Amino acid sequence: MATIDLTPLYRSSVGFDRLANLLDSAMRSDQSTGYPPYNIEVTGDDEYAITLAVAGFAESELDIQLEGGVLTVKGKKSTDGDSKKYLHQGIAFRSFERRFNLADHIKVGGANLNNGLLSIGLYKEVPEAMKPRTIAIQSGGGERQAIEHKSEALETA
Repeated sequence: MATIDLTPLYRSSVGFDRLANLLDSAMRSDQSTGYPPYNIEVTGDDEYAITLAVAGFAESELDIQLEGGVLTVKGKKSTDGDSKKYLHQGIAFRSFERRFNLADHIKVGGANLNNGLLSIGLYKEVPEAMKPRTIAIQSGGGERQAIEHKSEALETA
């Protein structure tokens, strides 16, 4: 696999560290085994759900954390002196860790464990300051005063 050097991106941009780190981690080879299987679905406008198949795991054996825009789901199967002897053991009870990179303004709504499926609800919450707004157009000479008033406010700040 070819590697891409992102050094020029780091040198010529400010504030895009998270994007560069995301690209950098995506370019590294993924060592995961595909366990447990999962779905990512769109459940509505600006609503999403991640569903992981975690059959055999109790709620106390699962851990969900959100840190720095990365959602981490861990499962650690407790071995309470399991003295069972298997002729065939096809059900995987191995520990796992899954990471999901979340976009800006994606929040975790909650999690639910039902019938061996762990569902994590996500939603997008854009701050008011980032939402589109309409700018009123004034007629006459008033617009020049408004623009000058705004520039004066910036100079005094």
